Amino acid sequence: MPNQTAQHWTLRTLGRLERAGNRLPHPVVMFVWLMGLIALGSWLAQWGDWHVALTASDEPIRARNLLSGEGLRWALINAVDNFTGFAPVGAVLVTMLGLGVAEQSGLLRVLLVRLVAAVHGRLLSAAVVLAGILSNLAFDVGYVLLIPLAGALYQAAGRHPLAGIAAAFAGVSAGYSANVVLGPADVILSGISTEAIALVAPGRSVSIGANYYFLALSTPLLALIGGWLTDRVVEPYLGLWQGSDSGDATMPESGSARALRWVGGWTLLYGAVAVCLVVPEGAPLGSASPAGSPLQALVPAIALYAAVAGLIYGKLCGRFARCSDATVGMEQSMASLAGYLVLMFFAAQAVAWFGWTQLGALVAAQGADFLQGFKDQPVVLLLLFLVISALINLFVGSASAKWGLLGPIFVPMLFLLGVAPEQTQMAFRIGDSVTNIITPLMPYFGVVLAFAAKYRSDIGVGGLLAMMLPYSLVFMLGWSVFFGLWLALGWPLGF
Repeated sequence: MPNQTAQHWTLRTLGRLERAGNRLPHPVVMFVWLMGLIALGSWLAQWGDWHVALTASDEPIRARNLLSGEGLRWALINAVDNFTGFAPVGAVLVTMLGLGVAEQSGLLRVLLVRLVAAVHGRLLSAAVVLAGILSNLAFDVGYVLLIPLAGALYQAAGRHPLAGIAAAFAGVSAGYSANVVLGPADVILSGISTEAIALVAPGRSVSIGANYYFLALSTPLLALIGGWLTDRVVEPYLGLWQGSDSGDATMPESGSARALRWVGGWTLLYGAVAVCLVVPEGAPLGSASPAGSPLQALVPAIALYAAVAGLIYGKLCGRFARCSDATVGMEQSMASLAGYLVLMFFAAQAVAWFGWTQLGALVAAQGADFLQGFKDQPVVLLLLFLVISALINLFVGSASAKWGLLGPIFVPMLFLLGVAPEQTQMAFRIGDSVTNIITPLMPYFGVVLAFAAKYRSDIGVGGLLAMMLPYSLVFMLGWSVFFGLWLALGWPLGF
């Protein structure tokens, strides 16, 4: 009876959560509403003479009215520049040009397949979680390829296919931010962080590698935790695989070994050239070069590497008859970003309006004053923000949309309390990742449920949530403790 009562309460709670989340509008509409609130708030702030002085000697920060003649002129004249100059836009477009070629050639898919298929026994679950984390480099590949592949792989090994699906889902979604390679998420979030910190520290920027060290070491940590949970908690909970329901145990092709060797050669060559261009004294892309930091070249460098690697693989495998066929991958990657570009247009306007009206600086200064009690406890501040991000993630799925809303508030607010924007961004990324797998509002939740139904026809939302909840809770606890220890030791999060 207690178990039935607890299950009933859980299902009711999840039902309320789903109904509440369904009432939220599309992220684009949310940004439109935010723009309206910013305009109205700027008028009220100027009317109420809201001002804050950061120090006694400073000129007070005062609100500027967006609904005035000056404000309306500024908003209309700068609408295009706000969008084209928005940091996440250009960088993502360039990155996806290269990754689009690699995806269209089949290289990314084959690398994931070979990684998972090469590992068996005790390390199988950890390898599946690791492959899921690495698949985030190519956005949806993990969801549409790796998750069903993991189910088929476990079934072929005589293990419960749902355990494989759970392990892959945990890696792809709960471990979303972690990776050993910089990817689109790093570009998007660091761009928004740069725009946010400019509200109180003009000229300060956040590198796309700002969290790289921490995320690179988080990758094996989460893989091992996820593998242990799969073997010791989730699979025993599922029981022995009886094979009563039909499943697709077919495995996709493993790819051309010759083509992969050529890609490996290209990787070594590219790495050697990169070292020569960056490391020696007086190198063209060295830190002392007139062009500035070599980090500024990371985005086109990643795109170039991925494009040539995809071109080599596609040509040798026969996927690309001509070099010009690679442009199809670029075009498809651009088409897949249509929704993102629409979202970024309105996000760019909201962030720019927030900055011009001075509301960003005012909210940050006021909030920093309120949080002065935690000034000497930055780790506590960051962990509290991490929890807030995790809770918000249950309702709003888009990471860029959430960070576009939260970044301009929390980045400058915590910066004024001595918390670096790179640290605030990392806290957000952890919270934004770990609860992806326990909210039915996540766009791919229904897709994963359909994959699971191939092996257990009666599985529902509650069944999938029961499988995934251990990953979410333990990932959040383990990742947060790791983050807190990292901060306490004073190690840099990235470069």
